[in-house]
Amino acid sequence: MILRGLAFTLALLGTPLYAGLGDELPGDARAQVIEFKDLNGWAEDDHDAALSVFIDTCIDLDEPLWAPLCALAQQQSSGRAFFELFFRPVLIENGTDSLFTAYYEPEIRGSRQQSEIYRYPVYRKPAGIPSGQSWHTRREIEEGGVLIDRGLEIAWVADPVDLQFLQIQGSGRIRLPDGSAIRLGYAGNNGHPFKSLGNELVRRGVYNPHQVSQSVIRNWVRRNPVDGHDLLMSNASFVFFRELRRMPKHKGPLGAMNRSITAHRSVAIDPKYTPLGAPVWLEKAGKEPFNRLMVAQDTGSRVKGAQRADIFWGTGGEAGQLAGEIRDGGRMLVLFPIQRAYALEAED
Repeated sequence: MILRGLAFTLALLGTPLYAGLGDELPGDARAQVIEFKDLNGWAEDDHDAALSVFIDTCIDLDEPLWAPLCALAQQQSSGRAFFELFFRPVLIENGTDSLFTAYYEPEIRGSRQQSEIYRYPVYRKPAGIPSGQSWHTRREIEEGGVLIDRGLEIAWVADPVDLQFLQIQGSGRIRLPDGSAIRLGYAGNNGHPFKSLGNELVRRGVYNPHQVSQSVIRNWVRRNPVDGHDLLMSNASFVFFRELRRMPKHKGPLGAMNRSITAHRSVAIDPKYTPLGAPVWLEKAGKEPFNRLMVAQDTGSRVKGAQRADIFWGTGGEAGQLAGEIRDGGRMLVLFPIQRAYALEAED
């Protein structure tokens, strides 16, 4: 019944069954179709939860096949049956090691008004920043005052380290004194490459790599205000935000598809190898391994490679602490419509 319904829908659209999805893979990539029975833990996952997340963004995909697939997905009573019938897992590799990390939506203290406590501004993106070019550095923005008196302040926050972590994550919430919150979404950056504060502390010989975490960085900056400020300025990248006034409180932040992402089911990927919106099967190794069907709904400047993924872990301090502990290997497979999956394998 499912197959007949899809075939009928595609016939009406004049679209071949399992038409192509996305562009060809880069020349350094290799694709191999894997059977569902060979996925570790596939049968034990909550496929219906993954299907719900898939539906959230599949309506935004413009490939010819996605519209009927998305329409069909919304009628399913079994997520597992849907994915197994119309998709095949594809292992895409480009010669680099797998690396799975995690990110989160920060929530930090702030105010609509500047004060002795709330001194550090959160800025909207100014007009006139050249697209694709480097603009003022973080030091020039924060020390040179190039944005002062331009009416670009969304709010002020209490801690400059928290502010930079907010920028690194690219979205977040500012908790106001009255208990309400401002939701922030990514609006752009100043065009300078990101530089890790943790890596810089390691380079300076302050810590070893395994010692660095967000709390360690925060405490070190507080104990060493002069050197700490210099550390923060070493990251020339600066992120601007926009206020998301209509975001429901229970929803996650916006991902690269401009839709809310879901904790433990949304993942940031490199769109060079994995199409945005595609289902992704993740087998994460490490201290707390898991096998889970997720959806590629976000990207990130640090997420580069066929076997590189950043898992959205949730909102707030606890999610941030747990996300910071994840740095594991494993393998990731992209679920492609059947004909496209075998076509990718044949391209090798």
